[in-house]
Amino acid sequence: MIRMPDHGLRRPALTTSRAAAVLRACALGATLALGTATYAADDHLRISDGGPEAALQQIFGDIEANRLDAALARTETLLGAYPNFRLAHLIRGDLLLARARPLATFGNANGTAEQLQDLREEAIARLQAYRDRPSVENYVPRYLLQMAPDQEHAVVVDTRRARLYVYRNEGGKPRFVADYYVSQGKAGAGKQFEGDNKTPLGVYHVTSHIEAARLPDLYGSGAFPLNYPNAWDRRQGRTGYGIWLHGSPSDTYARPPRSSEGCVVLANQDFTSLSSYVQPGLTPVIISNDIEWLSLDDWQAERSALNEAIENWRRDWESLDVERYLSHYSTEFRSDRQDYAGWVQQKRRVANAREWIKVEVRNVSMFRNPSESTLVEVTFEQDYRSDGLSDRMRKRQYWTHENGRWMIVYEGRG
Repeated sequence: MIRMPDHGLRRPALTTSRAAAVLRACALGATLALGTATYAADDHLRISDGGPEAALQQIFGDIEANRLDAALARTETLLGAYPNFRLAHLIRGDLLLARARPLATFGNANGTAEQLQDLREEAIARLQAYRDRPSVENYVPRYLLQMAPDQEHAVVVDTRRARLYVYRNEGGKPRFVADYYVSQGKAGAGKQFEGDNKTPLGVYHVTSHIEAARLPDLYGSGAFPLNYPNAWDRRQGRTGYGIWLHGSPSDTYARPPRSSEGCVVLANQDFTSLSSYVQPGLTPVIISNDIEWLSLDDWQAERSALNEAIENWRRDWESLDVERYLSHYSTEFRSDRQDYAGWVQQKRRVANAREWIKVEVRNVSMFRNPSESTLVEVTFEQDYRSDGLSDRMRKRQYWTHENGRWMIVYEGRG
């Protein structure tokens, strides 16, 4: 049985009387937020493979330059590629009205201010993300410290920019692949409680794939459930369930930037494209309120420092010097069942009963938590052998930076 999120969906009606105000609001809003762009009069019609943002920018540039016929031609081309793109339909209606009378100012059309504001915010979010695109050749998201060899891709969501980025794993180094417009929770980001209509911030993993045939039309082309709440969320007392990446209703190309109950929502064709990169059980999804970007040199330095700390922990465990081993654990440490004092007592008892210990650590992944910059989720395959026990397991740890060094604050099965 699928336990589905309880999503609502606001659907502005599509009428040409409403379009005039929407278009002018979008054009003025884009100009105020981004500055006026300049376009050559003979710039050819084109639709970007990465989505409608390039065409939207050209359309708004034509409107600001009073090239309304060119804007209409571009809009028709855009609708040919995205037939149920409501924002483009409203732009087209407004441009047709403009042939008979001047464009209205924002708010003079029939329809609620909320509906018009949704479309204005979608246009601005798309254009800002397109024009402020990071230098993906020279910078990487700070959170992708290291992908394990079997993690082919990673997903990073920027809720402030309403954007989702896909990175490919090239020997542990993230390489940009694609990006998409997304919607988030009605109340923004930073989920704390069930029903707060917020999208969580943190490091998550895709747990499964649910096909469209098993879902109501609201979820579009399918869904990828995430493991919210994760171990760290539960430790912080965060509640809720059913946070997914999913598609849009069949009659809707895209939803407003803030319109879900907490899920991350894509256009159906973007969800289908994303599906080719996602491995259920492996793909990390890092959700940030505002992505931090690092140069490759700084990224490598952070990665090397944490790898060194993990290796020191492994080596000190093998040494049977229990105090050296325990020096890697913060006094704020808690496992799923023990606090720091209980953990220390157990480890001292076990170490005194062993004559030798061998520990191998393989397939290490390291992802920095966006909501707590000093916290990193580390996951690996552990092979433990001693004179009294042999055990293989997938382990998850959370490391934090305390007093100038990396320390473990959580440890459990991964």
